[in-house]
Amino acid sequence: MAVLAAAQLLDELMGRHRNVAPNEKVKSTDWEDPEYCKFFMVKFCPHDLFVNTRADLGPCIKTHDDEAKRLFEEAKKTHFKKIQYQEDFIRFCSSMINEVEKKIIKGRQRLALSGKNVLATTNPQQAEKNQEKIDILNDRINDLEKEAEQAGTDGNVEQAQGLMKLCDQLKEERDTLKKAELGQLNLTAQLAVEQEKQMEVCEVCGAFLIVGDAQQRIDDHLMGKQHMGYMKLKKALEEITEIVKDSKEPRKYGKEKERDRDRRRDRGRDRERERSRSEQGDRERKKDENKKERDEEHNRDEEGREGRHRDRDRERERRHRSDREDRHRHHHHHHHSHRHRR
Repeated sequence: MAVLAAAQLLDELMGRHRNVAPNEKVKSTDWEDPEYCKFFMVKFCPHDLFVNTRADLGPCIKTHDDEAKRLFEEAKKTHFKKIQYQEDFIRFCSSMINEVEKKIIKGRQRLALSGKNVLATTNPQQAEKNQEKIDILNDRINDLEKEAEQAGTDGNVEQAQGLMKLCDQLKEERDTLKKAELGQLNLTAQLAVEQEKQMEVCEVCGAFLIVGDAQQRIDDHLMGKQHMGYMKLKKALEEITEIVKDSKEPRKYGKEKERDRDRRRDRGRDRERERSRSEQGDRERKKDENKKERDEEHNRDEEGREGRHRDRDRERERRHRSDREDRHRHHHHHHHSHRHRR
């Protein structure tokens, strides 16, 4: 690992082709080569963010190459592999941010619990109970010691030893209770102090902070590697997510444009159909109107013809009548003159 780190350091200082002899051909850089760190090319390598902090990820095993990064940045934004690298970066950063968010939630829960503990441990009844137990044990121990002394005086060595053993056990129990009580007092004092120094969890990196701490210490925290690292991660995550969304947009946009074109074409077709349908309708209507006109004309002709016939008949009738009348008049005249002649 140390050798690798040293090699990487030399690569960064002297370039990756430091071992190439002057007459050897240098292999041209291809950013798609898996030896290059994709995170470094996309934005930065998360392994560099938390060196020597609790969140240290250890050294990166890939090559960080500026030339590869430049070529990656120059590649078309819709390049399939480029988007893939960016999505890998998003996934990695997201998982780190999810981890720190879990840590923040745990920290909040711990603070909430310790707040409750202060109340639980400063329970006066518990302290009284303990004191009572200690008093009882003290009485028993005193009694047993007297009994053991008496047994020794009487020459009952075994009984004396048994009583002393029991005495020791009770003393142990008493000491444990005393320790617990002392501990309780210490803990209570400690928690009381801690509660005076109210704590909060940093919403960026999950560290515990003292509320209203000295400005210098707050600044130190804000400028610290861990806090800055998570800030950088969150910002980069937002930025690269936006870039990927934007890179995928033209494809979606292209598809939408196609869809629009289809829609326009369909609309055009519908309009065309509509137009031909209405033209046909117009033609039909015109035909109907023409037929109607022709029919009306025909009827008018018929009526005219009939009228003419009727007129002719009437004329004939009139002529006929006047002929008859003429003949009648003539006859009458003739008859009259004949009679006159006689």
